[in-house]
Amino acid sequence: MARYIGPKSRIARKFGEAIFGPDKVLSKRNFPPGQHGRDRRRKTSEYGVMLAEKQKAKYTYGVLEKQFRNMFNKAASSSGITGEVLLQNLECRLDNVVYRLGLAPTRAAARQLVGHRHIVVDGQVVNIPSYSVKPGQIVGVREKSKSLEVIADALAGFNHSKYAWIEWDENSKSGKFLHKPERADIPENIREQLIVELYSKN
Repeated sequence: MARYIGPKSRIARKFGEAIFGPDKVLSKRNFPPGQHGRDRRRKTSEYGVMLAEKQKAKYTYGVLEKQFRNMFNKAASSSGITGEVLLQNLECRLDNVVYRLGLAPTRAAARQLVGHRHIVVDGQVVNIPSYSVKPGQIVGVREKSKSLEVIADALAGFNHSKYAWIEWDENSKSGKFLHKPERADIPENIREQLIVELYSKN
């Protein structure tokens, strides 16, 4: 399965949440897409609710099914609460860290910055969006990319103090990944326990 590149508003309307960021379409049409979206009253099964939660997490972080399954297996085999560890590992992805640093307006844009070799980790260019950032590592912008308009626009007015696990340095346009975030600090509206229950059924 290839990465989803269709209308993001359609996916946001499916879940009833702006999972890709502010969405003008969602604010006007807060009901499922499709011809009968406004009239749909069908009750979702327990399995359907769990599946939808997994899909929402995948779309939110831009991860494909195989990657997501591998991340779940890794979380399940580590110490700690599986669902929380899964979200922590998703937050450690380089594209997500770039997004949290305010260097890009969306995770998709952050993924593009990484893929186009604009991002460095500890001074070395890393172009793998799924690269797992470790505590203590510094993520920043490549020197010759610091003048990019897309980065400047994203940083304008961005509040770096809202993520306690990242320390931002304005002068170097870089951030230090202090530690994995606690579940209470991760703002995404994801019920990770439903994802754990879903995979336990398979």
